[in-house]
Amino acid sequence: MVWRRARPLHPARFFDAADALAAETVRSRGRFWLANRPDRMIAWDAVAGIVTVEDAGPWLASLPMAAWDLLPPARRIAAALDWSPGHGDRVQHLVFTGPGLDRARIHALLDACLLAPGEPADGDDPFVPFLDLPDAPHADPTPPR
Repeated sequence: MVWRRARPLHPARFFDAADALAAETVRSRGRFWLANRPDRMIAWDAVAGIVTVEDAGPWLASLPMAAWDLLPPARRIAAALDWSPGHGDRVQHLVFTGPGLDRARIHALLDACLLAPGEPADGDDPFVPFLDLPDAPHADPTPPR
C-alpha cells in the first residue's frame, strides 16, 4: 500500500507512530517531510520491525535553481513528478508491504501525524539523535600516554 500526502509531518507524533508502523508491516520504504526540517528530505527504511531514518539531502525546492544542474537527472525527474506550486517537491511518500495490511488503520495512523493547518511544529524533536549526527567521530584531544 502507498501513502502519499502533501502536508508535513509533526515530528513527535510521527516518531511515536514509527514502532507501530514497523510492527504492522513486513517492509516499508520511502521519504518524508518533517515540519521542523522543511529543507531536508528524510529517508525511511524498515524491515522486520527495525526502522532506519536518515537525511537524504535537500528537497529541490530548498535549493537555488543553479544547483539543480549539479544533481543527477533521475533526482530532477522524481522532483518534477511531485512538484506543486505550494511546496515544491516536498511530499510524504511511504510504501508498506506485508500480508493482511490494515490499510485503513495505517492511513489513519499516518494521517494523525500530519501537521494541522496553522499548527506550529515546535517542541522537542525526537529525531535529533538519528538525524543530527556529526560528520565524523570526534577524537579525544588528549593524546594517549
